[in-house]
Amino acid sequence: MEKRIYNEQTGISYTLQGDYYLPDLALPEQEDKPIGLWGQRHLRYIKKHHKVRYTNLLTSGKLNEHLADLDKQAEDMFFRLVKQMAEREGVTEQLKEADQMAWVAQMNNIRSRVVEIINNDFIYN
Repeated sequence: MEKRIYNEQTGISYTLQGDYYLPDLALPEQEDKPIGLWGQRHLRYIKKHHKVRYTNLLTSGKLNEHLADLDKQAEDMFFRLVKQMAEREGVTEQLKEADQMAWVAQMNNIRSRVVEIINNDFIYN
């Protein structure tokens, strides 16, 4: 038996593996973009809860781009919301100089709330 065959009707080549011919399939090339914390969280979520969406993005070659874009949007929103909430609640550099522990407590509270907002808006949808 031949090791490789090519079907001209379908345009697919096959390789002999044991007693079976398996198609030579490859994923499309993906641009290698760095994926941060938010993108990795979303990846874990769609792998576990939205397997069809994950498979469609993976096989179309758009998964890495999708995760990188989501990560960038979530990161921008995170910093913008933390800054806006800190200004609205009066968490300033003067408070940081006067009472560091109160400033840390309030900033941690703000960051926790912003993480919840981003999880609901970007990660788990």
